[in-house]
Amino acid sequence: MVFARGLGAARTGDLVAAHQNLERLTALHETMVANNQAYWAEQARIQREGLAAWIALAEGDAEEALTLMRQAAALEDATEKHPVTPGPIVPAHELLGEMLLELGQPQAALEEFEISQRIEPNRFRGLYGAARAAELSGDAEKARSYYEQLVALSAQADSERPELAAAQTFLAQQ
Repeated sequence: MVFARGLGAARTGDLVAAHQNLERLTALHETMVANNQAYWAEQARIQREGLAAWIALAEGDAEEALTLMRQAAALEDATEKHPVTPGPIVPAHELLGEMLLELGQPQAALEEFEISQRIEPNRFRGLYGAARAAELSGDAEKARSYYEQLVALSAQADSERPELAAAQTFLAQQ
């Protein structure tokens, strides 16, 4: 919850709230370390790095943001998922892909979304990000494939989402 609030705050420009949530996440991490909860402490560390990355981006430091987000992705890659836990709120590679898209690097973003899809397949935001990155990279075949997967994944959806509208528009033009 702390990570999600902080990430939302950072991505909407509420840096005061983002920093408050980063401080809270840091305190939680330290408590987990002190209580020998190694697995959960590592999860909090990954989230802390990711949140710090988005704060850095919001503050205009793209280089630091990418460094931190890549560190979060590397930490997540090195962590074995506990068998009875759910996946991450947002996979680090997916967040890195979104960051790279925002920074105008669609080919690098596509690579990150594809890594994320191998680890955490069929995530709505991951499929949309991969499709968008492929489209912006000029790879219409990959974009079509990812958009088709997104539409199929959402076939039973009971609400409209702008990402689905974009997918349907792209597919109609092919």
